[in-house]
Amino acid sequence: MFSSHPNQLWHLAKQMGVNYAVGPLPKEENGLKPWDFVNLMHMKKRFNDSGLELAVIESRPPANKIKLGLPGRDEEIAVIQELIRNMGKVGIPVWCYDFMAEFNWFRTSTTTRTRGGALVSSYDHSLMKDAPFTENAPISEDQLWENLKYYLEAIVPVAEESKVKLALHPDDPPISPIRGVSRILTSASALQRAIDLVPSEYSGITLCQGTLATAGDHIPTVIRSFAEQGKLFFVHFRDVRGTAEKFEETFHDDGKTNMLEAMRTYFEVGYTGPARPDHVPTMAGEDNAHPGYELLGRLFGVGYIKGLMEAAGS
Repeated sequence: MFSSHPNQLWHLAKQMGVNYAVGPLPKEENGLKPWDFVNLMHMKKRFNDSGLELAVIESRPPANKIKLGLPGRDEEIAVIQELIRNMGKVGIPVWCYDFMAEFNWFRTSTTTRTRGGALVSSYDHSLMKDAPFTENAPISEDQLWENLKYYLEAIVPVAEESKVKLALHPDDPPISPIRGVSRILTSASALQRAIDLVPSEYSGITLCQGTLATAGDHIPTVIRSFAEQGKLFFVHFRDVRGTAEKFEETFHDDGKTNMLEAMRTYFEVGYTGPARPDHVPTMAGEDNAHPGYELLGRLFGVGYIKGLMEAAGS
């Protein structure tokens, strides 16, 4: 994912032949909220002026009250509705969102050694058995499903009006509960259940290969299933080693998934939407200040993906 303002990655992306960008919400500037029309317009124009088309926003306004069904959730929903409307107005076509309550993606380590001493994140569920509950725990799966339906009933019609695709990301790790907080989007079948709650051509998924591979899903099968429905809106092209109970991130060529088979499947189903590497290793000379998102691993990931695309398309 890119930053909201030009930096070295923007220039390197163009040098690698990248033409589309996945961006964050812009920073609050000049009194404008990140979801304000003018703020979004300015960010999109910065990308355009650098030769990049902003295809996805992957950051989210606060939504924990929505997920927990707490007082104030309607106010949070109103902000998200405003974001979706403004994305439509400025022409940003996909919003990647999640429904992980209390905390986002979670790991028990960000310093696990992998090939050549590179650092990756990992998760060991046994280390969390005595972890304290979060402030609002326990939170049941039934509560989350009920709250997700309420949320989708409020935002899907806005997405339809604005012609913005909602790309739901699975829970990472795909295991429940963690710290007393249930996780409901822990498999491809759970994602299917979620988008079936409020059916719409604008409600689909982010196919995070690493998360679903961790869950035990067969990635080519998942690709075909959601692509056939027209519900495959965004791809995190990454890989892992292990299971939901214990896994670690890997280099793109060193995990459990047949990545060439996956890429060929995207070609077979005619997927032309956005994709990006994610949770990359931290490589020699990098300080791991941003685990999973340092520069060199992203360069490796983009190069590997481009090579797979050439092989799959030949």
